[in-house]
Amino acid sequence: MSVNTAREGHQYPPAEPYQVSREAVREFAVAVKAEHRAHYEVDAAELLGHRDLVAPPSFAVVVAQRAEAAAIEDPELGVDFSRVVHADERFSHHSPILAGDTLHAQVTVDRIRVMGAGAMVTTKVEITTPEGDLRSTVTSSLLVRADEENEEAAA
Repeated sequence: MSVNTAREGHQYPPAEPYQVSREAVREFAVAVKAEHRAHYEVDAAELLGHRDLVAPPSFAVVVAQRAEAAAIEDPELGVDFSRVVHADERFSHHSPILAGDTLHAQVTVDRIRVMGAGAMVTTKVEITTPEGDLRSTVTSSLLVRADEENEEAAA
């Protein structure tokens, strides 16, 4: 099955809310080698004017990927994840993600560009607070390689 271009613009229901814990912030900071004390110590975050630990900027991907799963698992979209190459990921941050936040994430298939028998699928995830305040926008592009049958047809 190939990617269904008719799904461009489709918005999926929000993912289950994500509760940001101090432990998750600290573990992510260790994993990405973020060394600022505000990722580990509440007093350091408070000195910067935050109420709790500050997640490293790329922490938004943890929340975004949960929402992106709706698109990847959508049989109508037709993404065979075994044929995916992650091409690009961009973050637009509107305010820091903090430990103690409850975040909502909703994914939209932003663009589908056919490339031979394959396709570039770009999703956009809006991450918000329960009050609707935008925290981050994550834009991700996946190159979905054609399967052998579609490669031969395109040749």
